[in-house]
Order: sequence, then C-alpha cells, then structure tokens
Amino acid sequence: MAKVAIAQMVSGELLEDNLSVVEQLAKEAFKASAKLLLLPENFAMLDSKALVRLARSEEQNKTIQNFISNLSVQYGLWIIAGSVPLLSPCGEKVFASCLVFNDVGECIERYDKVHLFDVDVSDEHNRYRESDFIEPGEQLVVVATPVGKVGLSICYDLRFPEQYQRLREMGAEVLVVPSAFTYTTGEAHWEVLLRARAIETQCYVLAANQGGQHTKTRQSWGHSLVVDPWGEVLAVKDKPGVGLVMADVDLADLHNRREKMPIMQHRTKVGF
Repeated sequence: MAKVAIAQMVSGELLEDNLSVVEQLAKEAFKASAKLLLLPENFAMLDSKALVRLARSEEQNKTIQNFISNLSVQYGLWIIAGSVPLLSPCGEKVFASCLVFNDVGECIERYDKVHLFDVDVSDEHNRYRESDFIEPGEQLVVVATPVGKVGLSICYDLRFPEQYQRLREMGAEVLVVPSAFTYTTGEAHWEVLLRARAIETQCYVLAANQGGQHTKTRQSWGHSLVVDPWGEVLAVKDKPGVGLVMADVDLADLHNRREKMPIMQHRTKVGF
C-alpha cells in the first residue's frame, strides 16, 4: 500500500501567497509519509483574467514549475500539480496543464485539460467561459507512479465518463481529478460523479478541490476526497478551507476486485 495526500486550497490572486500554502501542505504530506501529493486546479492562482499574463511569465521564468520541482526534491514527494497555465502557440490563450513531478524534481508528464467549462451557473459568478482564455488539449495521459498507473484529468472532464473509460483501457489504476468545482455544481454533483467514475472504471479516484470563498462572486465547493474502486469514500475534507486528506492506495485489493468482477471483459459494444 502507498499513502496519498490530497490538497485542498482556497487560492487567491497572489502567486506568492498560494505557493506558500503549497509548501506548507507538502511539508505536512512529507511528515505523514505520503508518497504522492495531489494539488487542486489553479493552485498557483485562481484569477481567470490573469492566466495569460501568468503563463507568459511562466514561459520566461518557470517560477511555478521550478518551485514544484524543488519541493519534490526537498520532501522526496511525487507531486501532481493540478493545473499550471502554459502559453498556447498563439500566445493569446493558455493550456490548463496538469504536470507530474517525480521525487527527484523531474517533470515527467503533462496533460492538457480537454473539456472546457463553458457553462451558466445559478451563482454570483453566473457565467463561466473557459474557452475565452484556454485552449483545449487533445491527448489523454496515463503515467506510472509509486502509487500505481495514474490517469490524468482536470475538473470539468469529470462529467465525461468516456474519458475515464479510455484511461482505464490505457492501464489506469488511479484517476486524479484536480478541480475548482463551484459551490453550486459541487453541492449537487461532486461526490456522486467521483464515486460513479470509481465504480465504472474500478479505479481509485483522488479528487483535490478548491474549497472556500475566493472573491465576492467566486466560491468553490471543497470536499476533497478519495474514493476506492468499490465506490466507497475513504476520506473526505468535509469543511471548507486549506488542508490535506490522506488515504492508502491498495493495488492488491484493486486487482482482486477487478478479477472477481471483470467488467472490462464483459463490456459489449452496441450500436447506440
């Protein structure tokens, strides 16, 4: 078994403050003997209007990437950096990129968010249009880690089960969902979607969410959690604010469950 640490944050508009929180969470994960730390979406800055500016700075200085790399080395942690804005080729938009750092500080894999949150929500923010400043990715990614083969995804991807079925076909044993789910959509759907993805893929699901009041018009749901392949919630942060959720990933149990209920072998492609 391997212990994982799931970070919940309330990221704001100041990069330095947010990275300071990440450092404290990494230290706590290390003290708890975690092998892997998952950060939420937009951990470095939750400010849509500033993402392109931040990506341009990152292109030149790699401030965020170097920071996470150094933390990985300092604490001997694998860190999945929920999403980092990286400049798209046009220079006017970004990719929301989930970056995987090993415990010697190397960025070994990158996944660009495929499904963009262009939605009207009944909250104070009301209108969300990620496609105004984010380019969608096109490739799915599974990466080998000390806690298993990890399938990468980000936030709104969660509503598209075919993505997770494909990750399972690609060998995923663990699915990560770094997120910034709104309070309104999270209250309605967050846990049930995560449990559904775990059950239908027979994977562990690790979900790191933003959780709290960011601005007058932006509030996120929190409830960062870990779900096992049977759909049981192993751990959840049931209060808003910064903190870690810890759980063990047991691959022997996962493969035992898959052997007893071989749903991948039973799947039949039908004409609908």
